[in-house]
Amino acid sequence: MEQRVTLITLGVRDLGRAKAFYEALGWRGQEVQETVFFQAGGLGLVLWGRDELAADCGLEAGSPGGFGGIVLAHNVRSAAEVDELLAVVERAGGTVTKPAAVNAIGFYSSAFTDPDGHAWEVAHNPGFPLAEDGTVTLPDFGAGD
Repeated sequence: MEQRVTLITLGVRDLGRAKAFYEALGWRGQEVQETVFFQAGGLGLVLWGRDELAADCGLEAGSPGGFGGIVLAHNVRSAAEVDELLAVVERAGGTVTKPAAVNAIGFYSSAFTDPDGHAWEVAHNPGFPLAEDGTVTLPDFGAGD
């Protein structure tokens, strides 16, 4: 199987509120059949009703909130961009869950949740260079195969 992620779909309680949150962060999406699609570099971020998404996966929706075992990451080009994004997140209704600081590994990062509790990391990590189009290139960690 090829290593590829093409879409990330977030189950949301209120599609309008979720769309407004991401638009406040500067994202531009298209709403089609009660689903919102955002182009995010080489992949798509999708917002869809939480109950509908769970049913589509053959699962029970359960209650929202709490850590779901996944964190989305948004790398930026400078520490100042981390701080700027966090300010926008708070104005848009998100919650900063970890203040920005240099972490134990040595890069500047923070974490926040969107209004549905989906966790995001925002980081400036010079070791993960960003191309002009925003794609990340993972370094050779020298760990072998």
